[in-house]
Amino acid sequence: MLSACQQESDAPPKKDAAAPAAATPAAAPPTVDPALAAQGKDLYNQNCIFCHQADGIGKPGFAPSLVNPELLSISSDRFLLSTIRDGREGTGMPPFAHLGRKKIEAIVAFLRSHAKLPDRAAEVDAEPRSQGDPRLGRFWFDQICATCHGENGDGYVAGGTGTAIGKEGFLSKASDGFIRETIKYGRSNTRMLGFTGPDAMANLSDSEIDDIIAYLRTVPSKN
Repeated sequence: MLSACQQESDAPPKKDAAAPAAATPAAAPPTVDPALAAQGKDLYNQNCIFCHQADGIGKPGFAPSLVNPELLSISSDRFLLSTIRDGREGTGMPPFAHLGRKKIEAIVAFLRSHAKLPDRAAEVDAEPRSQGDPRLGRFWFDQICATCHGENGDGYVAGGTGTAIGKEGFLSKASDGFIRETIKYGRSNTRMLGFTGPDAMANLSDSEIDDIIAYLRTVPSKN
């Protein structure tokens, strides 16, 4: 989600970063029923393996990783279930509602069996909604995000290397906290790097990230 080559003189004035939230005790990785996960593996191999690969790490520019530690850590069961059920309209991800809830739950259990980080989904989804400025967010999106995700966030179908973050199928399911955490910390072993902190490719403040989120919420109406 990045091409941090913008000229400093072109950027809007930096806003002060918000104070970090107080740390809370981390939950453990979720416990998964081995039998359910085994059933889910069979279903995954029948329905998902062709795009997301045998190991679930996906294929760059074609299908994202489903077993990325950061993704699983901040994804609720509801997010995963509804994504599998409904697919992502306007992308290569079809709906799998025909499998029924029980089989989709088994696939989610299989994905959860790969979890390496604490389950933070409830905490992340409870984060406050963005109060950012979409006009400033568009600047940052154009400068930083569009290179990988496409001019309108269309992702792979537009030739991008990043996912379709501008599509309603994603935005209707992802909380502002989910998007915020992804922008800030990225996804390990993927092209999606974090954008906060001195070592990030673009050290965005919390308010600038909220501006991007506010802009993303306006994008589906353009597509």
